[in-house]
Amino acid sequence: MGNGSGVGRPRASGAAASRPDARQAVLDAAGELFTGAGYAATTTRAIAERAGLRQASLYYHFPAKEDILAALLAETVRPSLALAARLVAGEAPAAVRLWALAYADIGLLGGARHNLGALYLLPEVSSPNLARFRTERAELKAAYGRLVAAAGVPPAAAGIRTDLVFGLVESIAVIRRDDPSLDVEAHVREGADGVVRLLGTGEPSDALRAEAHELLARLAE
Repeated sequence: MGNGSGVGRPRASGAAASRPDARQAVLDAAGELFTGAGYAATTTRAIAERAGLRQASLYYHFPAKEDILAALLAETVRPSLALAARLVAGEAPAAVRLWALAYADIGLLGGARHNLGALYLLPEVSSPNLARFRTERAELKAAYGRLVAAAGVPPAAAGIRTDLVFGLVESIAVIRRDDPSLDVEAHVREGADGVVRLLGTGEPSDALRAEAHELLARLAE
């Protein structure tokens, strides 16, 4: 929808456009519509109506529909990327740090109000306007790779194991799409366990899980 420049689009300058919650209202409405009706079938007018705004007010925050998609996708990766940077730099056993990252990341994707991870398969994700999202997602995968390597996985297998780990983490989006009644917390725990199993270093223990939860709690302080 356009090139993102907003040329020729009406702009709003009143309270409806600038109120603090207007931008979030647009994102909430778009998340619901993109994951429900579909991205291609959703118009900016429909998003504005669902958000309780004039269409011009929507363009005040997002010049094009792809800009809304970019903002939504950023919400699925940036919190995990920030956590990953701290975990990669940490000193806890690599398996503990990997379990913690997978637990938090799967929880982010599975526990969000809308199943935004399902949008990863959209053809629009390859658009130049989504380059930053693709870069950040690649950086997150690379962080998983560093933890996989730090856990002692041989270099010849580390790339494949990282692919499998990252695929397992993101699979929550497809599973959630197919089963809206999914027990997210149970899936988060089992998913994190599965990630550690992919290391080939043995079954994750209760002690490992407890240490990972303590690590996440410290980082959240």
